[in-house]
Amino acid sequence: MIVYANTITPRLKYILDFISNEIAAKTFLITDKKEEFISYNGPRINYSKEQISDKELLITPHSLLFENDIHHFPVECFELNGSKAFFRSEGDFPFDIFAASFYLITRYEEYLPHEKDMYGRFAHTNSLAFRESFLDIPLVNQWVLLFKKVLKQQYPSFALKNNSFSFLPTYDIDEAYSYKYKDFFRTVGASVKDLLKGNWKNLLLRLNVLLGKVQDPYDAYNWMDKLHDQYNLKPTYFFLIPEKNGKYDKNILPNEEALQSLIKQHTLKYNVGIHPSWQSGDDSTLLEKEINALERITEKNITISRQHFIRFTLPQTFRLLINNGIQEDHSMGYGSINGFRASVSSPFYWYDLEEDEITNLLLHPFCYMEANSFYEQKRSSQEALEEMLHYLNEVKAINGQLITLWHNTFLGTGPKFAGWKEVYEQFIKEVNR
Repeated sequence: MIVYANTITPRLKYILDFISNEIAAKTFLITDKKEEFISYNGPRINYSKEQISDKELLITPHSLLFENDIHHFPVECFELNGSKAFFRSEGDFPFDIFAASFYLITRYEEYLPHEKDMYGRFAHTNSLAFRESFLDIPLVNQWVLLFKKVLKQQYPSFALKNNSFSFLPTYDIDEAYSYKYKDFFRTVGASVKDLLKGNWKNLLLRLNVLLGKVQDPYDAYNWMDKLHDQYNLKPTYFFLIPEKNGKYDKNILPNEEALQSLIKQHTLKYNVGIHPSWQSGDDSTLLEKEINALERITEKNITISRQHFIRFTLPQTFRLLINNGIQEDHSMGYGSINGFRASVSSPFYWYDLEEDEITNLLLHPFCYMEANSFYEQKRSSQEALEEMLHYLNEVKAINGQLITLWHNTFLGTGPKFAGWKEVYEQFIKEVNR
């Protein structure tokens, strides 16, 4: 497959690499020479404003991929096959799939002035996907399937790639234990609060846990292991290990033997990554310390991460990750609503729009987090199961990768999350049918 464009830019090369990886066994050739394009013996895509050969697929380009700055411009959506598209094209394809995919995948709108949510994050209500009601579908993947169909019709002999569905369960360990291994003053303070509020059940449960009579409510690790073994799952765990506790960093500290033991157990069996603390978002020097601490515990290089509270700012956060040796990140999703933040379920390399260049940071987008269902959307466990099944069906339909985010807190025995463990197990059964 060869693609002709009047000008070859880093943006164009980036998105063509992504799309070619999704649909073909080989990377597309790109040329700005008409003679080479016309003489090419194979499928041809003309990415310009005028036809230049008899047999070609003409896509009239939007200006986005030929620019090198970031600026606001209107994006008008239209209906396409029951879904949405934008950057309408007058050529042989109804819209500029290259520019539209680039706009969504690079999170172009997050570089523009925008409102922040209560945690200082890009508010999902600002996003085109939310405003146009396609946040809950992997729209870019759906476009790619349509593109493959058109290519196959025009070039029947062209070899297309057959993708397959995959599932990756991931877990954030924000609070390894509810009561156990907390320092004396935290335990006393929490007990006094329960006493003053008359939370006798909570007070009694804490006492019984500390006396070893019952299991800690957040200690779901053995149950999770059995589930993974039963369904042959290979999950990834992200551990929060702040240097000190803070308002949003409540895990037991990494100098505690209990946390070290827990991390080592999981390192033997699963992929383990860093869950950068809230405090590291305000003090960039802390990230290196947290990664080093996790590397000392695991005795392995730590190259994967996910931001605590899904708190990141483009491009600063991802640049910081790269500078600290992180090669893969799992933060591309919202901490306020479920859905496809970049409108895609496939992993992709982060493109630094300010520098206008591709990076080596591979992003793995997640589309479902149980905390969003519980805290933000106020769903019951059964409603959450229906929501999870929606995302399962959407990703299976495009043969993509489904990544879910859960916490051990929801999978334990705490009364606050009663029923959630059961629906998660039911969901895992559905995934493996």
